[in-house]
Amino acid sequence: MIIGAVLVLSLFYFPLWNVTLIAPQYPPPGLGMEIYIDGLKDVREGDITNIDIMNHYIGMKPIPKPNEMWEFSVFPIVVGVMGGIGLLIGVLGFIGKVKPNAILGWFVLMSILGILGMYDFNLWLIDYGSNLDPNAIMSFVDVHGNPMKYKPPLWGHKKLLNFDTYSQPALGGYLMFVGMGLVFLSYILGRKSVKKN
Repeated sequence: MIIGAVLVLSLFYFPLWNVTLIAPQYPPPGLGMEIYIDGLKDVREGDITNIDIMNHYIGMKPIPKPNEMWEFSVFPIVVGVMGGIGLLIGVLGFIGKVKPNAILGWFVLMSILGILGMYDFNLWLIDYGSNLDPNAIMSFVDVHGNPMKYKPPLWGHKKLLNFDTYSQPALGGYLMFVGMGLVFLSYILGRKSVKKN
């Protein structure tokens, strides 16, 4: 439980998610953006600036600064509080002061918060890729004549015009998933220990 909570707290140091754009004019490694719990950063210097320049032509909003999204103020608090509670439960569990159900409660609450975070991120992607400036320099339509939408994938690959867009967990995301797995394992082991005693 303690190790799991520490891995969740690693989100303060490592990126949670990564978005990569690859096109003929931007061959691999392409343009990359890493999503941290407190803001967005270039994978390589100038990547976000270049993404913003391209997006401007098709009417997409600039990529937000940390102070322009409430999530970047709230997420560090949520992760810090949940990580701290997880450490406390782990220490108290180690000395036999809490039952395994406390671990399960933390796991369920953290899972719900994670799902809500992904849902919120997806809503932002929908708005970002759909709410376009009608006076954009370039405008494209689909086969039915409707204005194209440029929502990047929440997870996986999507072709957007001549760009291959990839979205997947970054190091912090993988560490968080491992941490959550260890927390659930600690609950199972704690239950077995209680049954034996």
